[in-house]
Parts: sequence; C-alpha cells; structure tokens
Amino acid sequence: MKLKEGQIRIPSGCAISAVISREGKRMTGEKIIESMKPMHDRSNGLGGGFAAYGIYPEYKEFYALHIFYDDNTSRHTCEQFLKDGFEIVRAENIPTRKHKNITDEPLIWRYFVAPLASVLARMQLDEKEYTARIVMKINTEIDGAYVFSSGKNMGAFKAVGYPEDVGEFYRLDEYGAYLWTAHGRYPTNTPGWWGGAHPFGLLDYTIVHNGEISSYDANRRFIEMFGYKCTLQTDTEVITYIADYLMRKQGLTLEETASVIAAPFWSTIENREDKELLKYLRCTYGGLLITGPFSIILGFNGGLMALNDRLKLRSMVVGEKDDKIFIASEEAAIRTMEPDAENIYSPAGGEPVIVRVKEGVEL
Repeated sequence: MKLKEGQIRIPSGCAISAVISREGKRMTGEKIIESMKPMHDRSNGLGGGFAAYGIYPEYKEFYALHIFYDDNTSRHTCEQFLKDGFEIVRAENIPTRKHKNITDEPLIWRYFVAPLASVLARMQLDEKEYTARIVMKINTEIDGAYVFSSGKNMGAFKAVGYPEDVGEFYRLDEYGAYLWTAHGRYPTNTPGWWGGAHPFGLLDYTIVHNGEISSYDANRRFIEMFGYKCTLQTDTEVITYIADYLMRKQGLTLEETASVIAAPFWSTIENREDKELLKYLRCTYGGLLITGPFSIILGFNGGLMALNDRLKLRSMVVGEKDDKIFIASEEAAIRTMEPDAENIYSPAGGEPVIVRVKEGVEL
C-alpha cells in the first residue's frame, strides 16, 4: 500500500552531532557513531559522514588530502598533478572494512603532503592559499577526482549510507580525536552521492549542516567572485567557503563570522551596544547572510562553533560533562554519548556556541 502524506515520519531534515574535549583528550569514534543511532530516522541512507581532529599526530605538519577517485586513470592523473606542487611523504588507501550497507564505493586514498617552497616562492602565495587553490583545481578540472578533506592533523570521512554504517565502514573506532563531528543526511532537492555527503571541508574547516539554504544562489555568486567554485550539487558546500573566506581571508573572528552568517535583524542591531560593528558587517558582507532554516557545526583545528539560523528553525541542543561539550540535533544523541550530561540547553537563534581546547594543550 502506498503511504500517503502524514503516514510517514519525515523529521526536520538531517542529524548533526559533535563532542569536543577541552583538555584535548583523544576519544575513539565509537561514541560519536552511537550518537547517530537514536536519530536514525532523520537520515534516509543517502549520506553520512564524520570529521575528526587530532587523528594524525605523526604527520601533523603535513596536509592530509582525502580523495575519491572514479578509477585508477583519474588517480594517476591526480597524483602526477600533485607531484608538480607538493612533496608527498605518504600515499595510501584509507583503511575500510566491508559493510553490507555501503556499496559502489570509489577508490578512497589519502596523501600527506607539503607544498614545495620553490612553488610558493614563484607564485608568491602562502601554503594555505596555495593548497586551497589546488583543491579547487582538482575538484573542477580533473575528471573522476574529488578532494573531500584537506586540513592538517584532521580528516573527513563520508559516504552514501546511514552514518552509523559509514562510521563502521571507515573503522573510526581505530582513530583517536579530541573533536568529532557527525552528520546523517536527508537530502530534499539534491542527489545522494559520495561527494555530496557531509562534512564539507576546505583546509581545516569542516561543516555539518541540518536545513536548507534558501539564499544559496546569492551566497554562491558572492563567494565565487573570490576564487571559490561551488560544484558539488548541494547548498551546504557554500557555507564552508564562506567560513574560509571570512576567517582566513578577511581575518574575522568566530563571533564576527556568526554575525555575518546569521546577522541580527536591523531592528535588533539598533538596540545593541556593538551596533556600529554589526552595521559594518551587515553592509560589507550582506551577500553572505544565510537565510532559510539551518543549524550548523563548524569544526576547526582547536575547536568548534555551533550556530542556528536567527529564527531558530532547526533544533540544536548543548550539554556538558567534565571536560567535554556535546552538541546534537536531539538530547537523545547527547545522552547516548554521556548519560549523565549536565546543563542541557538549546541556544537561541543566531547565538553562536564556541568551544575551544584550552590554551597550552598540545594538539
């Protein structure tokens, strides 16, 4: 019998989850995987993924490029391209285990690389800008190759499937990270494919997102003026580039970035003590205001920021226990990670939750 509208539960799209240790203590991926299980119905099996920070301490000075390939021809082409600009200190398949629910996987490789000093000098670029440009070039010009993670001492792992299956597939129980983020996808108007799963990343910034970006076209047009290319068939990609542009290129703080992405209403700004700054941000970066329902978690080396849209049209809950902060779409996910979590609350719309590893902790 065909189900009618109202006879099937379609929740408010997608599941997100995160845990961070403020002491920088490493945690395996087991708990973050478990946190996704009570939110299973928020996904539909068309995408799941995780980001983990602090997982490559022996290679922490090198960029870890995680790349999907359609075949060995695209792999050889991409590897030759990388050799022209980088020292490659290690190249290998990313370890996986067979899983009955994860099928049609591409070739999945990782490379630990450092930009060649001679190339940086010739192009007069710093290593972050050069690496970001190379990622964009591979993703737009090399057929069958897609860089889905490109930061130092961190990595994204994603696939078509439910997130709990994706975590097992990538053997995340064998990694240790001080920060984990996770996503279960329920795509509404974009295809489910390996590259379209979350997290989206550029350098060490990663985004997991629940919601829909109605301002996508305006945001994309603005950000593509500065060299970014949105090619991945999903609106979430643009949020990652916005974060990179505002913080790395423009030097904004996390708080200022939040005030651009989820800018207060003009009527609210007039009653704020920092109204001159907020007016400046809104006028200067108006094309980067994200509208539509969303909750996002931005991961970066040393911390995270969680943020709702200014009307709080998507759920997000925060809790803590000892040195750990937990964030998820539902309290049940937090209780799965830590049954005794305390100080549970829901942030207000547009209110950033910023958590950093304590100063002096070696990551």
